[in-house]
Amino acid sequence: MPCCRSRPSPHRVPLPPSDMVLLSLARCAPGTPPAEDSKYSDLFNYLDKNQDGKVDIAELQEGLRGMGMTLEKGAGQKIVKAGDTNRDGQLDFNEFMRYLEEHEKKMKIAFKSLDKNNDGKIEASEVVQSLKGLGITISEDHARKILKSIDVDGTMSVDWNEWRNHFLLNPAEDIQEIIRYWKHSTVLDIGDSLTIPDEFSEEEKKSGQWWRQLLSGGVAGAVSRTGTAPLDRLKVMMQVHGSSSKMNIVSGFKQMVKEGGIRSLWRGNGVNVVKIAPETAMKFWAYEQYKKLFASEGGKVGTAERFIAGSLAGATAQTSIYPMEVLKTRLAVGKTGQYSGMFDCGKKILKREGVKAFYKGYIPNILGILPYAGIDLAIYETLKNTWLQHYSSGSANPGVLVLLACGTISSTCGQLASYPLALVRTRMQAQASVEGAPQLNMVALFKRIIEKEGFFGLYRGIAPNFMKVLPAVSISYIVYEKMKLRLGVASK
Repeated sequence: MPCCRSRPSPHRVPLPPSDMVLLSLARCAPGTPPAEDSKYSDLFNYLDKNQDGKVDIAELQEGLRGMGMTLEKGAGQKIVKAGDTNRDGQLDFNEFMRYLEEHEKKMKIAFKSLDKNNDGKIEASEVVQSLKGLGITISEDHARKILKSIDVDGTMSVDWNEWRNHFLLNPAEDIQEIIRYWKHSTVLDIGDSLTIPDEFSEEEKKSGQWWRQLLSGGVAGAVSRTGTAPLDRLKVMMQVHGSSSKMNIVSGFKQMVKEGGIRSLWRGNGVNVVKIAPETAMKFWAYEQYKKLFASEGGKVGTAERFIAGSLAGATAQTSIYPMEVLKTRLAVGKTGQYSGMFDCGKKILKREGVKAFYKGYIPNILGILPYAGIDLAIYETLKNTWLQHYSSGSANPGVLVLLACGTISSTCGQLASYPLALVRTRMQAQASVEGAPQLNMVALFKRIIEKEGFFGLYRGIAPNFMKVLPAVSISYIVYEKMKLRLGVASK
């Protein structure tokens, strides 16, 4: 078959999907420039499944899957939209050719921005250096794993041909989008964890992907909290009453069921679910504002700045919804019939104790955010990177199970560090409703717990708290993925 043709062959080229892109572009020998309209003919023929001379979104998506390319959902739509000059929803060969030629130029710019020493190759040290300049810190070992997914000839460096072929049908247009692709598909270490609010590109904000993703997370949180609510109420009961009644897991459940029936196990869960929406919205808004505040010239935000912005966003969100935290605790420790609901509880607290009651325990709550977030983040990233370095075979993607395990362990360690503050917060929220309980401040309450119950009294109720971590993470993840699928959110 001749190298250069004036138009695509009417027969689909039966090349193996994994090699097709490389061969179709390398078919003409160096020094023999191909005709402009024939450079991508084999690729076009491969994608044109029904041989009608046009490639539509369905054919493009099928072709991408057949070539083993894992791109974001909507990649096919983005490519067709970018190249479809006559707006018929399809790409003919000329449109396809022009799109790829323009896309190559953009990829060339991205390649040169990473090729710091201009030797025609991208090496791991250059990836590390380039990303550091963008405020993103990764290890050289992690950078090598990213390059390994692009490197075809095994040289541990990426030349222009390898780079072009890898990103030929990836709709990313600049280095920022390529980094986002790496982050989403290879779990790039940029210092994010569950304690840091999610970030969205300008395109995701304009397309509405951001609210769909936040809604998915909100529904996942609601289902997860509802599923583990009995353990959460047991934890609160043990924190507040455990020292006086010697309550354990079994006796605690028996006591709750005996006092209020099975439904009482979910007491306070309504507030816990209702507060998800305002807390998520406030955290997202505050995080965006704090990032702008800490951004360096050019709008770059580093890992440390992200962590600080995330922690401050968490504190801001907690401040805005803290009265609901107090309501949740009062409902959880309340007796059957004491409150008819969330609003009744709020009215009675306001009437008897005043506005200040809605912020009891606020100081230990805020103080607990930083150690929890810091330890959770540090251990999550350490565990993930350790797994990648010792057990990853050529991939920078740890996989869902590894990430769930890392998240569970890091969250558990964060809770161990911050739990005494959480316990004191809950006691302060509830002490006005416990008969005979003195109204102590944070320091006095710490001293009293250690004197009366010993050091381990600061960890009362931690067993049911640990018991709910794994089911909560699992339920949340499953529902989150299902919701994203329903709402058409690109998988990260």
